[in-house]
Amino acid sequence: MPLSMAGTGQKVRVLAIHAGRGLKARLAEIGLTPGIEIEVVSNSFHGPFVLAVKESRLMLGRGIAHKIEVR
Repeated sequence: MPLSMAGTGQKVRVLAIHAGRGLKARLAEIGLTPGIEIEVVSNSFHGPFVLAVKESRLMLGRGIAHKIEVR
């Protein structure tokens, strides 16, 4: 499922990132790579998409979150 469908508080594992080379590299720089476990801190459909990745908090746009496949 796309990351954008994960609920608040849910822990998921990144399976794949369906994006171009530039976006994949940018996400890798901030720690989002296939195989990593992340937690959805906030997924309100009217605000930013907030994730806990390792010991950091990240905000993503919904379009980018939709390109990240998780399980």
